Formats: sequence, C-alpha cells, structure tokens
Amino acid sequence: MKRTFIVGCPRSGTTVVQALLARHPDVFTLPETAFFEQLYADLEWRWGDYRAKPRRRRWRQRLGLMRKGVRPSIVPLLHSLDDERSQIKRVPFSSNACAAKFIDLLDSLASHADCSLWVEKTPNHLLYMPEIEACASDARFIHVIRPGEDVLASLVDAYLRFENDDAFGGGSVHWARRWNRAMQIHEACIGRANHAFVFLEDLIREPDDEWTRICQFLDLRPNTRLEDTCSQSIADLKHEPWKDGAISGLPRPMENKADGLFTSRFKRWLDDHLESYDDLRTKCLLLRSGADRRVRRPNSGSYVTSHPSSSMSQQRHCK
Repeated sequence: MKRTFIVGCPRSGTTVVQALLARHPDVFTLPETAFFEQLYADLEWRWGDYRAKPRRRRWRQRLGLMRKGVRPSIVPLLHSLDDERSQIKRVPFSSNACAAKFIDLLDSLASHADCSLWVEKTPNHLLYMPEIEACASDARFIHVIRPGEDVLASLVDAYLRFENDDAFGGGSVHWARRWNRAMQIHEACIGRANHAFVFLEDLIREPDDEWTRICQFLDLRPNTRLEDTCSQSIADLKHEPWKDGAISGLPRPMENKADGLFTSRFKRWLDDHLESYDDLRTKCLLLRSGADRRVRRPNSGSYVTSHPSSSMSQQRHCK
C-alpha cells in the first residue's frame, strides 16, 4: 500500500491537490483527520507561536503513553474509521502503537475500496513529519506551497466571510510567522526522495505537466481516465464552507484578494518580513531539472519541526 500525506500552510491549496488526486481511480482519501496533531499535540509551540511553550513531559509521556487529555479525542476518531470494529478491538495506550493502528486502518480502508494508494491531507501535519515517518517509513509527502501574500489574503478573506476564530484567528502577523515557519520546513525537505513540492501557481498554469509529475512521484498511471469531478468525501461543507470552491479537484485561476484587502504599506511590510517564496521555488525547480548540482537539502538528516531557534534571521522576521 502506498501512503501519502499532503501538507503545507493552511490556505495554500492543499484541498484542491487532495481532490485532484481523489479523481484517480487508484486513490482513496478521506476528510482531514488531524490525527497526529491531536496525538502528539503542542501545535502552537511547533508553529513557533508567540509565547507558546511545549507541554510538560510527565511520566506517561516518558514511557511513550498518550496524555490523558488526548485519548478522549483519539479513541472516537479511530473508531469512526473502523465502523465494524474489525481492526481495533481496543485502542492502545502507547502513542506510537496508536499511530501504527491509524496507518493500518487507512491501509485497510484503501484496500477495501480497491485502491493501491491513500491520501491523508491535514495541513498541520507538516509539523509532525518525524512522528509520521516513525510509524510509516515509506510515507510520501506532497508539500503544497503558495506565495505568502496570497496565503495571508486568503486567510483574511475567509475570516471576514466566516468569522471562524479556531481556523483563521490570530491576525496577520501571527499568520505571517506561521507561513515563515512552513517555508523553513519546506526548505529543509528539499532533495529528500520521499518529498515532492507542488507550487499552486504551476498547477494552475500547467496542470497537465504538474499532474504527470505528481503521478510519477506517486507511481500512479498519469494517463488513467479521471472522474470529471471528485466524488469522494473530503470535507464537511457544513463546518468547512470555505472549501466549497476546492473540493471539485479542478484547479482554476485564483482571485487576487490581496489588492482589495491590503494597503500598500502592509504589502511593503510583507515584503520585508516574509521568507522568499521565489528563492524556495527556484531551488526546487533547479533541483528538479538537475541544472544546478550544488543545490542540496539543508539540515541534512533532520527536519526543522521543533520550536524554531533564535537565529539572527528569525529575529529579523515578524518582530
């Protein structure tokens, strides 16, 4: 079974990439689970949010056991994926064993659907890739990336339309920091064989070429006839109405929301404080084409998913 995780900063286009893949007859997918986010927690700290601190590791965690407050959300989630209770008679107390059960459940669901590959899409799982690889060493990751100004404009627009503080609250500086954090993690993964990068603008401008490249990465047949639109359930529009335009799996040009929402002064602030999207995209394109053999993945052998250190460059951004 081929296992794939789609990750990235929220509002970067992860849903449309998931829905696009779900149109392939060999692909099984499901709505966001946030499984690893709930299981291993510390989301705000991993993002590097202001004043966020990791939870204290008590004896339960030192023994590899789940936190008491985690189990009430994890158990129903696993049981919801195993309706007949055929896979899980009893949910393990060990975090790693529980994660392995989750992977097994998705394997089983995909096999039952006669699919050879499954896709799990939770943007925040970008911060939990080491834990994912610990229980699924063959997992593949698709990073979906969009310019920071467009991401922030989409977040502001969604917040104004839906007023969902849990999903979009925190303000523009907060989300600028998170986008920078995502960019650092993306860059740390350049050159890793089990990581692919999809830039939303490329997918929209050259959908056929990008589709072929994604299929090659996932060992899918690119010429297989796709469904006209995604028929699999990937979002609950009652609770996530902002995904309505993406669940068809048909990439389409994005509206420029930044011009109508941001002042020229704020755009200059973004130019000064956001990591360089163009630099990251150039590195990926050079590595992909093989034109620059000197491009190598930074931080070889490790991810940058723990709390960001206080380097000079990080002090410069988003004070």
